[in-house]
Amino acid sequence: MVTEQKVAIITGAGQGIGAALVDAYRARDYRVVANSLSIAASSDDGIATVRGDISDRKTAERVVGDAMTRFGRIDTLINNAGIFIGKPFGQYTEADYNAMLSVNLGGFFHVTQLAIVEMEKRGSGHIVQITTTLVDRAMSAVPSVLASLTKGGLAAATRSLAIEYAKRGIRVNAVAPGVIKTSMHPVESYAQLGALHPIGRVGEISDIVGAILYLESAGFVTGETIHVDGGQAAGH
Repeated sequence: MVTEQKVAIITGAGQGIGAALVDAYRARDYRVVANSLSIAASSDDGIATVRGDISDRKTAERVVGDAMTRFGRIDTLINNAGIFIGKPFGQYTEADYNAMLSVNLGGFFHVTQLAIVEMEKRGSGHIVQITTTLVDRAMSAVPSVLASLTKGGLAAATRSLAIEYAKRGIRVNAVAPGVIKTSMHPVESYAQLGALHPIGRVGEISDIVGAILYLESAGFVTGETIHVDGGQAAGH
C-alpha cells in the first residue's frame, strides 16, 4: 500500500505527552502508529495501535511492520517512551539499571534502526528523541545518574545520527523537557518542582508538543536539542 498521507510513529503513546502527540499529528492529517505497554485500540482508521514493550525488538518490528503494511510509509518517528528512576547513586539496584537501559536506550535502538531503513528508501524522514534537561544541568536536589546516563546517550546519538544521515534526507533532533505536568508528578508537588525552573513553574504537555511540531516543520534544523525547561538548562 502506498499513500501520500504522511505517517508518524509515536512510542509511549498511551498517556501524557505521547497521547497528546497522537492527537496533534492527527490534527495535522498524519496517520499514526501509536505504541505503549497498555494502549487501547482506536476507532480512528488513521490510528494503528500496537501494544507492547518497545524495548523488545519484536514489538519494534510490529510497530514498523504495521506502519508499512497498513499505511505504506514512515515519515516521522518520535521516541517518547521512557522511564525515570531518581535515586541517590548508591541506592540504585541492578534492576533499576537494567530497566532504564532497556527502555530508554534499547527501545530507541530497536525502533529507530528499523524505521530509519524505511525512511532511507524514501530519501526523507524525521526522528525526535525526548531526553531531559538534567543531561545538561545536573541538580543536587534531583539525583538522577541513570537518567543522565541513558538520556545523555540519546542526546549524543541524536547528534551522531543527524550527521550520518544528513545527506540522505533524514533529520534527527531532540527535545529536553524540564518538569512537565504529567501523571509522573502529583499535583501537590507542582509548586515545589516549579521552583527548580527559573520561570518558577512546571511546564505543560502542550509546551513539549509545540516544540516537536516546530521541529517537524523546521527543515533546516537537524542535530539540535531544544530545551523546554523554563530556563533550567541556562542556569540559576
